[in-house]
Amino acid sequence: MPAPFVTRFAPSPTGLLHRGHAFSALTAFEAARSAGGRFILRIEDIDAGRCRPEFEAAITDDLAWLGVTWEQPVRRQSEHLADYAEALETLRERGLLYRCFRTRQDIMADIAAAPHGAMEAWRGAALSPDEEQRRLEAGEAYAWRLSLDAARAALGGFEDLGFQEEGSGPAGETGLIVARPQLGGDVVLARKGLGVAYHLAVSVDDALQGVTHVIRGQDLFEAAHVQRLLQALLDLPTPTYRHHRLLTDAAGKRFAKRDRAETLADLRARGVSAEALRRELGFA
Repeated sequence: MPAPFVTRFAPSPTGLLHRGHAFSALTAFEAARSAGGRFILRIEDIDAGRCRPEFEAAITDDLAWLGVTWEQPVRRQSEHLADYAEALETLRERGLLYRCFRTRQDIMADIAAAPHGAMEAWRGAALSPDEEQRRLEAGEAYAWRLSLDAARAALGGFEDLGFQEEGSGPAGETGLIVARPQLGGDVVLARKGLGVAYHLAVSVDDALQGVTHVIRGQDLFEAAHVQRLLQALLDLPTPTYRHHRLLTDAAGKRFAKRDRAETLADLRARGVSAEALRRELGFA
């Protein structure tokens, strides 16, 4: 009996899809179809301030237009906050998290003051109980950060953390990759009032949904290093990763929402057919 093949496309409904999204969705969808596996659509809508129902509706319309089909029901992260809270509590009880009251501006100042004006990855430290209580009583905002030092001690080091890369990273990394979560520093896993952060949510989701293959762009290759650490700490299975190339425009700049890349809705409005776009993207 062959091992199951389960992959997913997991967009955030913070804007409209563009060619880069179409390429990623089709890459995962066709991989699942070729393997006789399952394809899942997941809506990563934990950023309540930026996510919009109309963008989610546009995502499903665009994918259906491309000929992509997916299993029901669709998992929306906003409907499963208890799963992430449980994982966060597990890490907190093990002493792997600390409250960090440093702002982004504070951290950038730390980096600027470091030797040569840079640090490999920012590290924080837990405050004394009295100082932490004073700040909590003052209502200061904080983030729950994963302590790399505590995680390293809990696992006896990071040397045995690895993941299989069937695609390639930005520098051509492929095969068995030794994870280097230290490059990400003490990452944020949750924020007061804003809930869970990306790395924790996606690690929990992939495990709960039985994802065996994570197929996504090379811009998320470094994220695999952090997620591999969380998988080890939470005793979650490690999927196989397949990072693909990023599409770029005529100037060599990758398509991005923030740069107002031409959307799939724009393409449809000017009469481009789904078949023509699939051919352009290499999915004839």
